[in-house]
Amino acid sequence: MEILWVLMALVMLGFVLLQVSRRRRGAVGLVEPGHPDAADPANYGFAREEELDIRMPGPDQDLLDVLDLVQRTQDYRGAMQLLAGTEAEGERRWQRVQAFAGAASLELRQRPGGVGETPGGQWLRVWRAEAPKDAGGAAVHAEFLVQQAWRTSTPGSDDFRIIMEEARAACGEAALLAPGDPVPYIVELSVARGLWYSREEFEQLWLKILDRAPNHMGAHLAALQYWCEKWHGSRQLAYSFAEAAAARAPRGSLLAAMPLFAVFEHLPEVNLVSEFYQSEVVTKAVHGALHAVHSARPDDPMQAHVRHLLVFFLVRGERWAEAMNQLTVIDGHVGALPWTLSTDPAAEFAVYRALAVAGYEANGGSPATLPH
Repeated sequence: MEILWVLMALVMLGFVLLQVSRRRRGAVGLVEPGHPDAADPANYGFAREEELDIRMPGPDQDLLDVLDLVQRTQDYRGAMQLLAGTEAEGERRWQRVQAFAGAASLELRQRPGGVGETPGGQWLRVWRAEAPKDAGGAAVHAEFLVQQAWRTSTPGSDDFRIIMEEARAACGEAALLAPGDPVPYIVELSVARGLWYSREEFEQLWLKILDRAPNHMGAHLAALQYWCEKWHGSRQLAYSFAEAAAARAPRGSLLAAMPLFAVFEHLPEVNLVSEFYQSEVVTKAVHGALHAVHSARPDDPMQAHVRHLLVFFLVRGERWAEAMNQLTVIDGHVGALPWTLSTDPAAEFAVYRALAVAGYEANGGSPATLPH
């Protein structure tokens, strides 16, 4: 799969060079960087590639402020207070738990520790030691273990299973500390995938989540992985799961975008042509996702996830103006699918953004015609 994404990145980079822009309507051609006809994302107020934030899909200033404080001071209390004040059933708590766990995991990878050296992420260990009954700390610790398993071990290996079993126990402990909180069970969805839960075991876990947060988008995205062909299901099972979620989605719910994620997880590995992305199955899923973001609350933290994936499909389908409309909302943050599958998410995003700008301008668009 990694080789595939490398090949795709090379193809898309070549596509950018071919399409960075001759302004004749409907045509794009190769020009040198700095040429007067070259499409420039900066003309639209977009962030420079090196300024793109790869940590999150969208803005959460409270989280960024606390993360900075915790990592600078190695004092966990800011994180504990932030999670304590975050709604348990909402999407933002799950995202913040992931962010704190990811920060600790990255610190540990950068500073694994040694003789006379304190390992990175020590603030999380102190958090668990000093506040063992804090539900937020328990959830972050469980997610930290899950991320460590996937990042440092090979699925199916003894090391992977040992860490995942520890994560499963940590999920159980976190659930006991906060019986109404869906987050420990959402963390366990990744454990279920890694430890090959039977379908019956998985369904029992899923029912616990539905009892607590039936419309939780993050939970549905995590559960979708289990039903995908590459894990424990099939294309049909994944599509059925996503379509059922979309069908029962209440008004204003982003669950209507679930089929687009199912399509993404089952993209044909050799099909890079635009015709596929203009096919009925893709068009239907894209329209469902567009409807979802248009009807969702403006402050829904999962909107950014859907919009990032829409950029991918809209660019591939050569729907330049619609792609630009999404970019004006999400530009600046790239911590979401599909960019996070790349070793350089910011560069991957920048390629698609440049394509969108080039295609938009080749069809008569300009900064003046783009609504903000």
